[in-house]
Amino acid sequence: MPNDTIEKAIKKGSGEGGGQDFEGVLYEGYGPGGVAILVDALTDNRNRTAGEVRLIFDKHGGQLAGAHAVGWMFTKKGVINIERGQISEERLMEIALEAGAEDVQTSDEGHEVTTTLAAFETVRKTLIANKIELAHADLVMVPSQTVATAGENAEKLHKITDGLEANDDVQNVYTNADLQENTTL
Repeated sequence: MPNDTIEKAIKKGSGEGGGQDFEGVLYEGYGPGGVAILVDALTDNRNRTAGEVRLIFDKHGGQLAGAHAVGWMFTKKGVINIERGQISEERLMEIALEAGAEDVQTSDEGHEVTTTLAAFETVRKTLIANKIELAHADLVMVPSQTVATAGENAEKLHKITDGLEANDDVQNVYTNADLQENTTL
């Protein structure tokens, strides 16, 4: 996230914004191959940000859509990442599920605990109380269905997400792309 955006949010929260009112805006659109894209923005000028987001979509083969066009495909969930080797999968699963987590997945990178929005803080605090160091804990939009994406469509999608993430007003970008082998995003 750009430092300017962080500083704006801090100033706004502390009342130092100089009279500027920032508002959260959620833009929805489609990328190449029908990939759903959600763009979470914080802006002091809704019209400017909408134009910039639309330009990024149009320039790289995407299309900005209306409200609720793709948002229904995403659910806000808590995701907590824990480095592997800190705790056994069985013990983590026991602690997390008892605290209200939905799922615990383990991979080569580490453990990932998924929670509902309502249970996120309880699970996070329970893990910390059990002296488990969290690598990352955040609320994210998780897609209910994914779209297989590869080749040229994946490259175009990468350009859209890079362009959106480079925008100072954009806080987060979520997609339902399931990137196929030999493709990175």
